[in-house]
Amino acid sequence: MTDREHIANERPRVGTPERREKILRMLGHRQPTLTVILENVHDPHNVSAVIRSCDAVGVLDVHVVYTGGQQFPELGERSSASARKWVRLVKHRSIEECYAMLRARGMRIITTCLGQPAQSLYTFDLTQPVAIAFGNEHAGLSVDACRGADANLVIPQMGMVQSLNISVACAVVLFEALRQRLRAGMYQEPQLSPDQIAELMEYYLSR
Repeated sequence: MTDREHIANERPRVGTPERREKILRMLGHRQPTLTVILENVHDPHNVSAVIRSCDAVGVLDVHVVYTGGQQFPELGERSSASARKWVRLVKHRSIEECYAMLRARGMRIITTCLGQPAQSLYTFDLTQPVAIAFGNEHAGLSVDACRGADANLVIPQMGMVQSLNISVACAVVLFEALRQRLRAGMYQEPQLSPDQIAELMEYYLSR
């Protein structure tokens, strides 16, 4: 019996065998070494689009930071296309708190700060443990977020307007990470332990 079969049959769970198998397959592709940080992103459509991209490439958690009394936007089921069920949100009160947690997990922090010295997206090794930070729709990332990062990236563009919508920029970066990780074989075997998969199986079946 394989690890996946053992986990799937370990104990009775709610849901059809087909649903359990689909969730198990999803968990086998999750990438706990790849995550996204959103700082003060207000538009629920942008947040929902980011979550959909994260689910599509196998991001397990999205870290959201809202400062100065700002609140996480209300996401409707239609706008999030139910992807919200499959990507966990970790909320933080400050960018420093967020960075500290991720660094304690061995993550490198990469920002997308406009107007700062930056390295092309396509020269980054995104197979390493990495957290990519995106700022809000108008001001971008805060000064503290930019200063506290390990590196800054830019998406090469050939047009007159050198910026992208946050959800588009996030998708471009994540799918480059997907390309690199596929080539490195990082989706072939689960990155999560059997215990983590069993715990997450219960979590997702309950949603």
